[in-house]
Amino acid sequence: MRIVVALGGNALLRRGERPDATIQLEHVRAAADALAALAKDHELLICHGNGPQVGLLALESEADRSLTRAYPLDALVAQTQGMIGYWLGQSLRNARVAAPVISVVTQVLVSADDPAFAAPTKFVGAGYDHATATELARTHGWSIAADGSSTRRVVPSPEPHGVVEIDTILTLLRAGTLVICGGGGGAPVVSENGQLRGVEAVVDKDLTASWLAVAASADRLLVLTDVAAVQRDYGTPEATPLAHTTLSELAGMRFPAGSMGPKIEACRRFVEATGGVAGVGGLADAAAIVAEIAGTTIRR
Repeated sequence: MRIVVALGGNALLRRGERPDATIQLEHVRAAADALAALAKDHELLICHGNGPQVGLLALESEADRSLTRAYPLDALVAQTQGMIGYWLGQSLRNARVAAPVISVVTQVLVSADDPAFAAPTKFVGAGYDHATATELARTHGWSIAADGSSTRRVVPSPEPHGVVEIDTILTLLRAGTLVICGGGGGAPVVSENGQLRGVEAVVDKDLTASWLAVAASADRLLVLTDVAAVQRDYGTPEATPLAHTTLSELAGMRFPAGSMGPKIEACRRFVEATGGVAGVGGLADAAAIVAEIAGTTIRR
């Protein structure tokens, strides 16, 4: 099968961990081992998250007094694509993936008048206690929101409408290449008078992965994160994991906008558009989710 994998940024750096390169690389190697098992039997296109990583770069840029102004988010997303793509590509080769592996720095088209620019929802960076987050927001002009027991920066997350490099990506896939692309949702750009320009936002990587899965005529969309399965009544004492579900069943449920919500929406769009199958679950269970013996399987 041709499988598009959406690899969560929190699977590469877990909540509460220090953002050291050695810690992240350890997680990337574990991700590569899990994905290498899939690559033996399937064609893979891998998108990865970057929420913790782009937040760290943004904080460093804001604090750098040698800069006239901090680096824009689109440039920071491109930087994380290079770093994580390098780690992931190297680790996949070391895990003995037979196919050629390449990472493509990807630009994703968004609309300049997307209402998301006026209502930031996408979490980036580390979590803080409320007082610290409030002080950082005051200092740097951030928007902040609660994320579980912590408070984090939120940025605009406009809808992806296209991938600039899609023809190159499809050519590589047809040639049997394992492609890493759409990292961090892709660097967000708008097209004005035939010219591309980066914008201050972070596109949701799950929605970009869903767009790519449709464009690539994928058989499956596999959303890998730091939870074992989608849960009914999430966040309540009655929460129960869903092994199999349908679009109509999911339509009657509500999921957090900054975390599971976009993942479910990405799966819904793919399944609805293609009739294919989507799976959600933990990184270590990647092969088992495809075999439908772990995680959550979503069908039309």
